[in-house]
Amino acid sequence: MLSPGDWQAVVLTLELAAIVTLILFVLGTPIAWWLARTHSKWKAPIGAVVALPLVLPPSVLGFYLLLTMGPNGWVGQFTNAIGIGLLPFTFWGLVVASVFYSLPFMVQPLQTAFESLGERTLEAAATLRASPLDRFFSVAAPIALPGFMTAGILSFAHTVGEFGVVLMIGGNIPGETRVASVQIFDHVEALQYGEAHDLAAVLLVFSFLVLLLLYTWRPKALRL
Repeated sequence: MLSPGDWQAVVLTLELAAIVTLILFVLGTPIAWWLARTHSKWKAPIGAVVALPLVLPPSVLGFYLLLTMGPNGWVGQFTNAIGIGLLPFTFWGLVVASVFYSLPFMVQPLQTAFESLGERTLEAAATLRASPLDRFFSVAAPIALPGFMTAGILSFAHTVGEFGVVLMIGGNIPGETRVASVQIFDHVEALQYGEAHDLAAVLLVFSFLVLLLLYTWRPKALRL
């Protein structure tokens, strides 16, 4: 049985993952579309920047985000100037950090889906005088729906499992920044292995079900 503190951490984690996934759909879709369609010389550098969290240690990313959003960073100075205050050690600081850390899990599946469209489908829509927005929402998005589903599932699951970045940016504030992974860390530090096992088992089952959904649903979607 999970303790009230464990449940609080689980609810906070799911709330964080849901908000981050929605933001990533808004930010990641145009980035993926541009990367899939452009022939610009900037495609490779920008693609590398987007994919950087895949290979960068979370503590490194968290450190630089902490500096940027801190009192001496340009983001921190801006948020202070408009009355928001500093983002580190707040829930919305976790949101910002998680968006950066999970960005490639949204962009790369969408980019692959958009690249698989080919030119002929969009050219056919253009000959029917469909505007660029019409071509995207009426043609590209429905065909790329499996990519959207995969990107959303991976982004949500990856945000749920974050530890290093959220600990660097959010610290360990109950009800505010203490997500499930940090709660497990606290249990282990306190030698509460039974409590750690209960919460870890919940995340293990969740991760398995997410992957099971992804691997059983995706092949069917791709055959449509």
